[in-house]
Amino acid sequence: MLFIVNWSAQPEVERQAAERFIQTRGAPPDGIELLGRWHAIGSIWGVAVCECEDIEPLARWAHEWADLFMFDIKPAMTDEQVGKMLVEFAERQ
Repeated sequence: MLFIVNWSAQPEVERQAAERFIQTRGAPPDGIELLGRWHAIGSIWGVAVCECEDIEPLARWAHEWADLFMFDIKPAMTDEQVGKMLVEFAERQ
């Protein structure tokens, strides 16, 4: 499954977050493929797209950073998946 992960934090944790990121490289745990990650300029906000078969590794990863960040994690679909769903829906109408 694909997931879109947004995170944000308050400015007072920026140094701690940077140090932890440098130490860990922000690497995901086993079971998660990080497809891409982007960081906003001028704020502590970002977005990542991850793929995993099970939500548990993603929940664990978010929990490891939960002392610094607030997370919003949503399941996602590709254009192809949404297109197929829309065609099937239209055929039933």
